[in-house]
Amino acid sequence: MKKVQQGFTLIELMIVVAIIGILAAIALPAYQDYTQRAQYSEVVSVANGYKTAVAVCVQTRGGTAGCNDGSNGVPVSRTTDFVASVDVTNGAITVTPQGFTNTTPNNPTYILTPDANGVEWTIGGTCQTSDPILCP
Repeated sequence: MKKVQQGFTLIELMIVVAIIGILAAIALPAYQDYTQRAQYSEVVSVANGYKTAVAVCVQTRGGTAGCNDGSNGVPVSRTTDFVASVDVTNGAITVTPQGFTNTTPNNPTYILTPDANGVEWTIGGTCQTSDPILCP
């Protein structure tokens, strides 16, 4: 009677473990990038809420002067898990993120600047120049 092979040999198991290790080494950095992008989307989302309020203020007042946080319908600064502060000065929205340790520089700023009519917005800040992968 012939004996039927049961199970895997040691070399087969070592090959499978090596393949899994290689895939994990490639996937982990990509996963961390996607995680940071998802967290940074909260920064953009918070800025968009202020963007609407500033646009209404600009339309109402006829310009960006006086469109500051806590006045003329613009909300006061708020914090979240990934937003340290929001500052609105004459329509320019500066969001300071927090908790981004793997970026250069740490906690890059996200700045939205409106035109005179509050319709067109320019995106700026240290995030744009330092980490194009993370920034929208």
